[in-house]
Amino acid sequence: MYVSDHNPPHFHAIYQEEEALIRISDLKIIKGELARRQRAMVLGWAFEHRDELVENWALAQQGLPLKKIESVEE
Repeated sequence: MYVSDHNPPHFHAIYQEEEALIRISDLKIIKGELARRQRAMVLGWAFEHRDELVENWALAQQGLPLKKIESVEE
């Protein structure tokens, strides 16, 4: 997630050479792709942390520091 990023609310998932933008509201990939295993891990993580992602999106739009969210475990 980047400060002042464009709508819709989303986050960036990066694994090795792959990157995907994932919409927070429904956890759909809106751009890019991830391998099946990484996609499943990221989407499971995002489902568990959706409220924190929404909160961080609001902070980012205000130019405020983001709160740390527990990382994805492989």
